Amino acid sequence: MNHAIRIHEHGGPEKMRWEEVPLPAPKPGEALVRHHAVGLNYIDVYFRTGLYKLPALPAVLGMEGAGVVEAIGEGVTEVAVGDRVAYATGPVGAYAEARTLKADRLVPVPENIPLELAAAMMLQGMTAQYLLRTTYRVKPGETILIHAAAGGVGLIMVQWAKHLGCTVIGTVSTPEKAELARAHGADHVVLAGEDLPAAVKKITGGAMLPVVYDSVGKDTFLASLDCLRPLGMMVSFGNASGPVPPLDIGILAAKGSLYLTRPTLASYTTKREDLLAVAKDLFDVVGSGAVKINVNQRYALKDAAQAHRDLEARKTTGSTILLP
Repeated sequence: MNHAIRIHEHGGPEKMRWEEVPLPAPKPGEALVRHHAVGLNYIDVYFRTGLYKLPALPAVLGMEGAGVVEAIGEGVTEVAVGDRVAYATGPVGAYAEARTLKADRLVPVPENIPLELAAAMMLQGMTAQYLLRTTYRVKPGETILIHAAAGGVGLIMVQWAKHLGCTVIGTVSTPEKAELARAHGADHVVLAGEDLPAAVKKITGGAMLPVVYDSVGKDTFLASLDCLRPLGMMVSFGNASGPVPPLDIGILAAKGSLYLTRPTLASYTTKREDLLAVAKDLFDVVGSGAVKINVNQRYALKDAAQAHRDLEARKTTGSTILLP
């Protein structure tokens, strides 16, 4: 028997249904994974609402999970039955007790990393890795800005950036989240509603920033641009407040020949060797204790709709997992 959370049409959390689905057999190149835990991420909301397009409906949501390989298809060499594995690069389908996916998308989980922790950190942690180490490679002594600093990706980025020698400015939505961000290393915290460019100007003595990491989207985009110094980089990697409206690129010239990128984890991990390298870097910093992953919420997988409600209401902090 196998159960999954599926949607038959786009909409709110009420569209999510706990249903019995067939237990698939792995095709050539695939592996069947029995989940120990599934990760909850804001991208799941984007797929549920239709902001991001699903291949077809009905569809099982979810991008991230960890578990044990139960069976492999013909030609699979990357994993074996019994291996502890995790993944976070799609395709969708993680909100299930078990699922199949391409074996070359699975990452072996080191013995010092529990599977629940792996499920909580793969998408968020690998996102933090490519943002800080590749999209804009931060350097010791730099001051950077991380939006949603008390969120899942934000808390990982704050810790990792501090480990790399940065001064971190974080934005948060509440005083409670401000304390959480500070507890994880943020040097300065700016609350939503404050004049962000003015705060950054004061903190930096007018120098402004080489990079802003913005996962909020519509509500913060223009203010983020105003926090950058000439030739600075705007990294827009999420849309929690809604998608950024169409942009006249002349604004980038007017504000100092700024760079703008809209990266995705999938693009940075298309090659298996890149996927394994990104995951290894994450496992290393977590295993060393330099970055601590906080699993602050646990829900039964069948209660995923409530988890979505809490996520959208900004009631969650750190990482959240769904347990089959």
